[in-house]
Amino acid sequence: MNDDVTPDAVRSAEGASPAMAQWFALKARNPDALLFFRMGDFYELFFADAEAAAAALDIALTARGRHAGEPIAMCGVPVAAAQAYLARLIRRGFRVAIAEQTEPARKPGPGVPKGPLSRDVVRLVTAGTLTEDELLEPGRPSLLLALVQAPARRSARPDAAASPPVIGAAWIDVSTGLFETASVSGAGALAELLGRLDPAEILAPASLPLGEFEPRRGAAPLAPAPLVARQRLAEPFGAASLDAFGSFTDEEAMAGMVVLDYVRDSQAGQLPRLSRPSSQGAGGSGGLLGLDPATRASLELLRSRDGTTEHSLFACVARTVTAPGSRMLAGWIAGPLTDLDRIVARQDGWSVLAGDPTCTSALRQALRGAPDIARALGRLSVGRGQPRDLAALRDGLFAAREAAAALDLAAGHGDRGADRAAAIHSPLPELLKRARGILRDGTALETLLAAALSPDLPARLEDGGTIATGFDGELDAERALRDDSRRVIAGLQMQYAQAFGVASLRIRHHAQLGYVIEVPVAAAAQLKGRPELVLRQGTASAARFSTDELADLDRRIGEAADRTLQRERLVFGSLVAQALAHATLPTIAEALALLDVLQSCAGIAASGRWCRPVLTDDASFRLEQARHPVVEAALTRTDRFTPNDCDLSPDRRVMLLTGPNMAGKSTFLRQAAIAVVLAQAGLPVAADAARIGVVDRLFSRVGAADDLARGRSTFMVEMIETAAILHLAGPRSLVVVDEIGRGTSTLDGLAIAWAVLESLAGAQRCRTIFATHFHELGELAETLPGLCAHTMSVREWKGQVVFRHEVVKGVAGRSWGVHVARLAGVPEPVVRRAGRLLASLEKTRAASRPPLPLFAGLDEPEPVDPPPPDTGTTAPRPDALGHALGAIDPDQLTPREALDALYRLKAIFAAMHDVAVAADGDALRS
Repeated sequence: MNDDVTPDAVRSAEGASPAMAQWFALKARNPDALLFFRMGDFYELFFADAEAAAAALDIALTARGRHAGEPIAMCGVPVAAAQAYLARLIRRGFRVAIAEQTEPARKPGPGVPKGPLSRDVVRLVTAGTLTEDELLEPGRPSLLLALVQAPARRSARPDAAASPPVIGAAWIDVSTGLFETASVSGAGALAELLGRLDPAEILAPASLPLGEFEPRRGAAPLAPAPLVARQRLAEPFGAASLDAFGSFTDEEAMAGMVVLDYVRDSQAGQLPRLSRPSSQGAGGSGGLLGLDPATRASLELLRSRDGTTEHSLFACVARTVTAPGSRMLAGWIAGPLTDLDRIVARQDGWSVLAGDPTCTSALRQALRGAPDIARALGRLSVGRGQPRDLAALRDGLFAAREAAAALDLAAGHGDRGADRAAAIHSPLPELLKRARGILRDGTALETLLAAALSPDLPARLEDGGTIATGFDGELDAERALRDDSRRVIAGLQMQYAQAFGVASLRIRHHAQLGYVIEVPVAAAAQLKGRPELVLRQGTASAARFSTDELADLDRRIGEAADRTLQRERLVFGSLVAQALAHATLPTIAEALALLDVLQSCAGIAASGRWCRPVLTDDASFRLEQARHPVVEAALTRTDRFTPNDCDLSPDRRVMLLTGPNMAGKSTFLRQAAIAVVLAQAGLPVAADAARIGVVDRLFSRVGAADDLARGRSTFMVEMIETAAILHLAGPRSLVVVDEIGRGTSTLDGLAIAWAVLESLAGAQRCRTIFATHFHELGELAETLPGLCAHTMSVREWKGQVVFRHEVVKGVAGRSWGVHVARLAGVPEPVVRRAGRLLASLEKTRAASRPPLPLFAGLDEPEPVDPPPPDTGTTAPRPDALGHALGAIDPDQLTPREALDALYRLKAIFAAMHDVAVAADGDALRS
C-alpha cells in the first residue's frame, strides 16, 4: 500500500487531535473505502464515512468532538460483531479498510510514551477479496476479475476496418486460491465470459462497458508493460518465466499482474495461497459451450429471474452434500463442455456409482462430514486462520480416507458382505481412479493434526486451549507455571483474609491495577493503617489495596500467561506452515468436490427417470420423452408433466412450432436447450433417451424484455438479440426462439419472422426450434428444405379449451386468444364482446379474396408501381375508401386478416382508379 499522505489530507488534518490525525493519514491512503478505525472494542467511522455507514447499516449517527469548528460525525460497530456489519456493507457495494492497533496497550507509568497507539490498515475488504465464511456464500465462488484492454489492431490494408480490441482477463478466488486467465476479442465474447464467471468484483478501465455487471466495477488500475508483467507474474510462484506455466498473451499477463497486485494490496502486502496461473486461451472458452448472457437469463441456469437460486436449474439437479461440491456443480452448469472426451469421462464416473448403490451410499455418508478444505487453506494462508480451520483440514482428511474406502467398494477391494456377488470385474473409470489415488495422500498430516488439536477447540486462538495437552512439552510447562500461579493466588487470598481478619477479602485482577486486594467499604478502615498495604482505589462499595508481594505475583502470572499464549501461537504457526507446505491438499479438496458432484449425478440417474445421453461429433439431435426438470419439480403431486419428443436430425433440423399461449411452447423450447446444457455439462438429462451432436453455441430467446435504462424497447432488444444470433450461429449451434417479430405491426413482424426463419434454415443451417403465432409460416414447410411444422395440441370441449401440452405435427388453425383471456380472468363481458368481434372478422376474411401468395416468386424482383401523374391537385377521397379504412383496427388483426384487409383496400382503390381514368377520358373526348 502507498504510505504517502496526500496534500489534501495534510491540510484537512491541520488542528486535529493526535488520534484524528492518524485517521486522516489512513483515510488519505484509502479514499474510496470506508475506514473501520479500531478504538478499544469498537471500530469507529468518522465524517462522511460515518454518514454513509449509518444510513447503510441503520445504526445511530452521533458526534465526537469538533474539527475545523464543526462536530465530527461518528458511528461505530463492536469488534466482536464486525463480521455481520461488514457483510451488509459489502452487499451494498462498499469497500472497507480495516485499521487495527499495531502495538499492544500501554500501562501508565514512568517512561511510558503518551499519545495514541500506532495504527495501520491491515486489510482492504471488497466483494472480490473475502475469505471469512460469514461473508461468503458457501456454494458460490467469489471471483475477483481484472480486465485490460489492448489498443485496437488495424489491418495492413488502409481501407480495412480496425479489428476488435483484444481484452486480457484474469480472475482469482482469494478464498480457494483459483487463478485463471483468458483473452477475448469483442464485446460479445466479453459478455459471454462475464456471464459464465459471474464475478463478485471487476477491475476494469472506465472506457470498457460492462453492461449488466456495471454495479460490480471496482477501481480502474494501471496495467504494467507486457514484459514487466510477465516477469513479475512468475516471481510469486518461484518461476523464472511465465512460460513455465503455459502460453499467455501479453494482455493476459497484464491482467494477471493487475489482479495479483490488487489482492496483495488488499491483504496488506501479503499474498494468499494461490494456484499457478492457468490460461484458458483465446476466447476464454477453454472448450466450453458458448452461452451469452441473454441465454443464461432465459434458461435460469444458476439463478431464477428474481435473483434467487430457488427454481433454477442448479437447485433442481443439486444433490450435493458439501459446499465445494455445490460450487463445482455450479461451475459445470455455468460452463458446459464441447470436448467429447471430458464429457464422457464425467458420465463414466457417475454411471458406475449409479449402478452401485452400496458404494454411493457409503460415499455420500463419508462426504457429509467433509468441511471446506479450500477455504480453510485460504484463511490460513493470509494469517486469518483460526483453530477451526486447522480442524477443518483434519476432518477433511479423515473424510478423504473414508471416501477412498467407499471407492474401494466400487473397485471390488472392499468388504461387501457374504451375500454380495463377486467383486466388480471392470476397473474404475479414470476419473474415479485418479480421485481414489489422491485421497489417501494426507494421512500423515491428518495424524499430526489429530494429535495436536485439543478435543475442545476455542473459537479464537487468543482464548487459549487450541493445542492438546501432551503434544508440546514446553507448552505444557508454561501452562503448569501459569496454572500454579493461579493456585498461589487462591492460597494467598485465604492467608490475607485470616491475617487481616476480613472474611470477605478477595484478590481480584483489575485491567489497570493488576492483582489487588478488594474489601467492602466497611472493612477498609481497619486496613488503612497497615504499612504493608497501599490504597490504590476507593469506590462507593469497595476499597482496593496492593502489596509488594501481589505486584510481584502479578508480574510473574502475566509473564507466564503471555509465555503460554506465545508458545501456543508458535506451535499453531508451525502446524499451519506444515499444512500449507502439503502440496496435495488443494488436490484432495478438488477430488472430494468431484466425488460429491458425481454422487449427486448418480442419485439423479438412479431414480430411473433421467438418462445418460449419447454425445456425438455429428449434427444429430433427438430427445425421447423429454421433460423440463424445473417445471416438473414445481408441479404438485396431483399434476403430471407431459413429456415430448424432439427430433432435429439433419434432414429436419428446423422445427416450426405454432400454437396458442399457455399451451406449453415456451416450456418445450427451454427443455430442449436445458437438455443440451445438462448433457454437455456431463450430467444426466431429464428424458427417456437422448442423442445429441455436440453443440458449439446455444441461443435461447424465450420471453420478452425491455431495457429502459438504455432506451431500448422490447422490440429493439429482440432485434439486437436476433442480430447476434444471425451473426454468430453456425451449423453446430442450437437456436430456440419464441415470437420473433412481436412488438411491431403485423405485416412487419411477419416479414421479419419469415426472413429470420429462412436465414436460420439456409445461411446458418443450425438446429432450430422456431415458435411463432404467425401461422402463415407453416406454408414454408412445403418449400424450405429441412423445415418441419409442429403445433401444440389443443382440444375444445363444451366451449372450453383444453391444453394438452403435446407437440404434434401440423400447424395451428387458430390462436385461441379469447379462451386464454378468459383463463387469465378478463371480465366476462369483455370476453364475450371479443368472441363476437372475432366471429365477425373470421366471416369477413372467409368472404374476401384468396390469401396473398407469400411464398411464391422469391427469385423475381419486386414490381415497382409507376408514380402517379402530377396533376397539381389532390383528388378527394371517396367515402368507400374512408369507410373501409375506418373499419380496420390494426391491433386486433391476425396476419391473415391484415392481408385480406389489404386486398380489400387495393380493390377499392383499383375501382376508384378505373372510375377516374374513365372520367378523364370522357373529359378529353368532350
